[in-house]
Amino acid sequence: MKSLLSSIVLWSLFLVGLSATVASGAVLDGTQKDVATYGGIALSLVAGSRIAKKEPIKSFLSSRPVLWFLFLFNGVVAAAAGFALDGVQGITAAAGMGLVSLGAGFGLLQSRETKSRGTQNRETQGLETRSRRTPTPA
Repeated sequence: MKSLLSSIVLWSLFLVGLSATVASGAVLDGTQKDVATYGGIALSLVAGSRIAKKEPIKSFLSSRPVLWFLFLFNGVVAAAAGFALDGVQGITAAAGMGLVSLGAGFGLLQSRETKSRGTQNRETQGLETRSRRTPTPA
């Protein structure tokens, strides 16, 4: 029950943050709009990172197909944003999407490393058991 309640609160905060980020321009002007936008960004980032650490989402985000999609899609969008958008907006979009792409790329490298380590461990375990089974000559 406690986990369900914390999940509901986190998802609600995440959605409120996204709503404040997207809809503040239609309701507010000037400094209030900027404060609501940046506050919504911060709220959604904090709540989203907490959600990503919970188990069903964590295992989904760390799967190889999802990591490949994030790496390729965000890399293409980062490259396109640099050309399609002008000024600070283009630089910020390209940098943000590039960081997500790099994070997914590092995740792919880590999953590859742990997979190869697991294979090596199984091979060495197999060699150790084989050597135990062979009788020593007298």
